[in-house]
Amino acid sequence: MRIKRNEFLPFSRPSINEKDIAGVVEVLRSGWLTTGPKTAEFEQAFCDYTGCGGAVALSSATAGMHLVLEALGIGPGDEVITPSMTWVSTVNLIVLAGATPVFVDVDRDTLLVSPESIKASLTDSTKLIVPVHFAGAPVDIEPIRKLAEGKNIFLVEDAAHALGTEFKGERIGCRGTSIFSFHPIKNITTGEGGMFCSDDLELVDCIRRLKFHGLGVDAYDRNMQGRSPQAEVLEPGYKYNMMDISAALGITQLARVEEFNSRRTKLAGIYRERLAQIDEIIPLGNPPYPLKHTWHLFVVRLDTDRAGLSRDDFMLELKQRNIGTGLHFRAVHLQKYYRESMGMRRGMLPNTEWNSDRICSLPLFPDMTPDDINDVVNAIKSVLRKSK
Repeated sequence: MRIKRNEFLPFSRPSINEKDIAGVVEVLRSGWLTTGPKTAEFEQAFCDYTGCGGAVALSSATAGMHLVLEALGIGPGDEVITPSMTWVSTVNLIVLAGATPVFVDVDRDTLLVSPESIKASLTDSTKLIVPVHFAGAPVDIEPIRKLAEGKNIFLVEDAAHALGTEFKGERIGCRGTSIFSFHPIKNITTGEGGMFCSDDLELVDCIRRLKFHGLGVDAYDRNMQGRSPQAEVLEPGYKYNMMDISAALGITQLARVEEFNSRRTKLAGIYRERLAQIDEIIPLGNPPYPLKHTWHLFVVRLDTDRAGLSRDDFMLELKQRNIGTGLHFRAVHLQKYYRESMGMRRGMLPNTEWNSDRICSLPLFPDMTPDDINDVVNAIKSVLRKSK
């Protein structure tokens, strides 16, 4: 049994093939590098894949959240409901807009927010709900949609982890408003990038203006083969457009997303089988409703009492055995800024806090092999034996 690899196994690595490389090289040779025909093609391909009404390619998912907050006029006096078990960018942008984040707890076993927890946090000041589809699993979104519609509150699904994920037979993104991420650790990558999707086409048009200086036409117009030099600024905007270099990679990656997700699912199944006999390791639970999981992350919790060591020491020990890990996520409400500026403290979100102290993302990416998983599991066993 090998307990230490000769080469480091990263927590994630993008799967890049010759078609990906050729697509990017084609753009480099074309002379049109920024937003252009490839970006338009990628947006259409994304609409075709998800079933969304309209899509806007952006420089990041964070940009998408910034723009939608701006488009909806979220600001001082407004409250935005979001889990604390998320990446800090969402909460940072809520605060930068002058609004107040209202943190809701997650299910202890799945790390997903529930409709009940959201409903309990609603006030007259609630203007937006941002549920997070976590690690490739969908939240129970239909009751949340009905709740938001009944209260006339806007809903934006954080789908950064959910490309190809399905809830009761529907792909995330096919209805409502969603934001996807294409960071290199995601199920497909554009290097850096994101996609805003919505069936509210007026909102799509607004996001399209705001992402490029507020101009009344897009940075690339199919009919003009470029941008009209007479374009006018209709409102102040930003510079969040995606480049054709990135979009070309997105097109070829999206063509393989089902292959990627199938491979991730197979690897996750091997993990679950191999880890089932290790009492100190607790994988995430499966939600109780029909879904298609795309396994963006393979998250486990370390039973620190049984293991006799902290999660942080566990991750360090794995690194010393050439096994990379990730942490998704430290509870946002316990980050220094939010503790000090909002008076956040332990005990407010017990399920989030319990998981935040114990979660660890194990290596998972399409180019991994079963032998790689054996190395991870053997390293875990070695760490746990040492801690006894």
